Amino acid sequence: MTFEEMRDRIANGQGFIAALDQSGGSTPKALRGYGVEDNEWNGDDEMFGMIHEMRQRIIEAPCFGNGKVIGAILFEKTMEGESGGKSVPARLAERGIVPFLKVDKGLEEERDGVQLMKPNPGLEAMCARAKELGVFGTKMRSVIKSANPKGIRENVRQQFADGVRILTSGLVPILEPEYDITAADRAEGEKILLDELIAGLDTLHDDQQVIFKLSIPKEAGLYSDLIKHPKVLRVVALSGGYSTDEACSELAKNPGMIASFSRGLLQDLRKQQDDGEFDGTLSGAIDQIHAASVS
Repeated sequence: MTFEEMRDRIANGQGFIAALDQSGGSTPKALRGYGVEDNEWNGDDEMFGMIHEMRQRIIEAPCFGNGKVIGAILFEKTMEGESGGKSVPARLAERGIVPFLKVDKGLEEERDGVQLMKPNPGLEAMCARAKELGVFGTKMRSVIKSANPKGIRENVRQQFADGVRILTSGLVPILEPEYDITAADRAEGEKILLDELIAGLDTLHDDQQVIFKLSIPKEAGLYSDLIKHPKVLRVVALSGGYSTDEACSELAKNPGMIASFSRGLLQDLRKQQDDGEFDGTLSGAIDQIHAASVS
């Protein structure tokens, strides 16, 4: 796929984006969920080796290339690895799946009801390497924990500031200011977030587009104006701690918003499954998430 073909696939594809980007801190938990205990690996190299084997198995599963997965978000080590004898981004593109790269460096401590992203001085170099490998876009996550207007404004400002750095590097950013779904004031805070996101879009040039990855809103249809905005390529939803069933049920209430699930996609996969059982389990999750994304 060319870059423009990838853009069209993300803008118009009838499917969802798989999140395969668990990084250092979340990798042990992801491995335990996959049926790999902590005593089965020793040190970061073995840990990342095992998570890469899991991701290779997903990428190479017959159902993963059935057209329902239109994109995949990768951790840097996964991007630099191989699958099917090719670089992971090249193999994904070969299967009709647009590659993205997680580029944030983790979260700061909470302040003003939010967790901002840590500074990222090497962002441009990482984007250049990703572009060299055929990656289309990036993803970076920050967190909102309460309806604090000051914190939400700063959270969104940081997302757009780094987003412009990514756009200038020739990639398309996924901006992910996640709203904690357990927050008691989420309905109020998400309306503040929406206003700040629209204000952020006003700062972009007319030829610039971003993707938003957001918690499924408390108020169904809240993000419909974002979905239609000319500077928004797509609005995707994170599962945010919901089970697959819960996330799909909530997502289906928001037409035009598609999934970008991690836990919701992977929760029933196990290392101990044979290839047929693994593909069948993954296929069931893909079908369910796809149906919620195109409803």
